[in-house]
Amino acid sequence: MTNQTLARLRGLRLNGMADALNLQREQPGTYEELGFEERLALLIDQEDADRSNKRLARLLRAARFKLAATLEDIDYEQPRGITKAQMATLVTCDWLNRKQNLLITGPCGTGKSWLGCAFGHGACLKGYSVRYFRTSRLLEAMTIGHGDGSYSKQLKQLAKVDLLILDDWGLEPLSQSQRNDLLEIMDDRHNQSSTIVTSQLPVSKWHDSIGDATLADAILDRLTHNAHRLKLKGESMRKIRAKLEEREHSG
Repeated sequence: MTNQTLARLRGLRLNGMADALNLQREQPGTYEELGFEERLALLIDQEDADRSNKRLARLLRAARFKLAATLEDIDYEQPRGITKAQMATLVTCDWLNRKQNLLITGPCGTGKSWLGCAFGHGACLKGYSVRYFRTSRLLEAMTIGHGDGSYSKQLKQLAKVDLLILDDWGLEPLSQSQRNDLLEIMDDRHNQSSTIVTSQLPVSKWHDSIGDATLADAILDRLTHNAHRLKLKGESMRKIRAKLEEREHSG
């Protein structure tokens, strides 16, 4: 009877419940004093946890993060211009509920990409869909999409993502087509979903870096008016870690 029940549960894709039932069967002494409803609740809890874990794994795979980073591992010891008090509201990810954006700027090596991926990981934990791109590579893909007919599909996919991360914004000059593509992306996401942008350029220089005053006004109006800003500063984190490792080895 139990084997048939296990097979039916797996056939219904209730693998979490099947595993929990099998555990109760293998360890009867642990569960014999529990009533039917209590044992059933344990099965449901396991199924819920199993589905949550699988969903998180799917979200993390789909995000394609550049770096393995988590909000719990943010380093507040180094003087980078961020504090626990400042980050307290951001790490809750409430700004995602409000369809707001996050702009992270600062010198090379200060941890902008790492923070972007950490916020993306936090969003996945909350059940949001996330997609990470280096800005230049996304725009290259959009250019290819114009030629092979996939452009409209790409736009629709980007519009559906709850959190889009655009890393290394403003490093390369934009073509007219790429400016138009950026406007399309930002227009679809405006007040509908959230975007993280990381850049070595301060936000005040983004307008000039886009290269067309009219399109720059339109893009930045959609991106910056409802955005939180993190301005990182200080020495490169890579250099700091290298110095610490050198001291440890020499000591």
